[in-house]
Amino acid sequence: MKIADKTTSAVSLVKEALEKAKKYENKNIFVFLNEENALKRAKEIDEKIARGEEVGRLAGVPYALKDNFLSKEGRTTASAHILEPFEAPINSTTVKKLENEGAIMIGRANLDAFAHGSSTENSYFGPTKNAKDDERVAGGSSGGSAVSVALDIVQFATGTDTGGSIRQPASFNGIYGFKPTYGTISRYGVVAMASSTDCIGFFTKSTEDMDLLMEICSGQDENDLTTLPDYYIKSEVKKVQKIGIIKDFDNEKVAPEIRNALKNKVELLKSKGYEIVDLEMPALKYALAVYYIVVPAEVASNLSRYDGIRYGFRSEEAKNLDEIFAKSRGEGFMSENKRRIMIGNFVLSSGFYDAYYLKAQKARTKIIEEYNNAFSKVDFILTPVSPNPAFKLGEKVNDPVSMYLEDVMSVPINLAGVPSLTVPAGKTEEGLPLGLQLVGPRRSDKTLLSFANELKEESDV
Repeated sequence: MKIADKTTSAVSLVKEALEKAKKYENKNIFVFLNEENALKRAKEIDEKIARGEEVGRLAGVPYALKDNFLSKEGRTTASAHILEPFEAPINSTTVKKLENEGAIMIGRANLDAFAHGSSTENSYFGPTKNAKDDERVAGGSSGGSAVSVALDIVQFATGTDTGGSIRQPASFNGIYGFKPTYGTISRYGVVAMASSTDCIGFFTKSTEDMDLLMEICSGQDENDLTTLPDYYIKSEVKKVQKIGIIKDFDNEKVAPEIRNALKNKVELLKSKGYEIVDLEMPALKYALAVYYIVVPAEVASNLSRYDGIRYGFRSEEAKNLDEIFAKSRGEGFMSENKRRIMIGNFVLSSGFYDAYYLKAQKARTKIIEEYNNAFSKVDFILTPVSPNPAFKLGEKVNDPVSMYLEDVMSVPINLAGVPSLTVPAGKTEEGLPLGLQLVGPRRSDKTLLSFANELKEESDV
């Protein structure tokens, strides 16, 4: 990580990042550029360095903040119309920890509104374009964050991962994207999607940078009671011997380029002496159905607070209380937000709760048991992130089922709460990036990041 010191000024690092952000304006990466405040903070860091004062481990490092992290700098909109006028009264725990170490937010990155999507096409501010191809999606929901790192605008970016929202855009843009063990990093101050699967993570160009960010941001937070005691810093890197391959994820529904990438990495691991174990995990075939019952139920609950009364957008056409609720939510939410609210309210409604939601939670337990059983046989699992490379803009946006199927390999990991890292895995003949994901048991995060270097090849990045 390139930090400010006596030879490299924070101001120069920030100016360079801002210039690149403007250069790639056509990609629609940022919904807000934090130019004035970023340069001000950079100048303060340079003055500290000149006086010989201590600065943090991220002194002057520019970063992109996914626009669902609360920060007093710029409006926190979650790329949704209903939050467009909202100014956060606090900084999220992640923002506090990063900026205490000297990191400088240069802009707020675009995402699918409220993180509902797999392409960043559901953003109120329009889609972000893929780093390599303007006709293809950036992935989602953290598309803006992924592209900002892939194009070297910033050295790292924050993301949230509820069902693949860090790992899939990282795969589509050829960089590292990490979803830690559930509860490793505090969710305090992050706009909630589904509270039982939301994870905070990062995009980087190296596992070393990812490790540093994890050391800084992991740990227990009294504002988030789901956070775990700080195991990450205390973790030791363990020896890895066996890698599992899920047989059901290597079939004709997966693009040939991705299957070849998986095969190449398996051969690489074999050449280094690792044992490859075929795994049968039949419960995973229910994961997508479980996810799109459990998550919309939590989405419906979390989005009920946006009513046009307390904060956010309020329809000017509303004439009474009922119309304030109906028109503000009708105009303020994107179609995908509404779809998930309706599904969620349906599965939670009287007469359907037992048939859908309760049954899905029982199936979720089976999925967790499936992973526990797998990790009794292997140290890590290597799978595709998504069945396809980056698809074309507009190709799936009007076909929600097809879009949801892009998440079939990523959502089981969130349901189980285990860590997963996207690693670059080459390119298609058209030059589109390919990625695979390493999956580990709970709290194996540090070893997972270390082991990822065993998969590294010069052609991947």
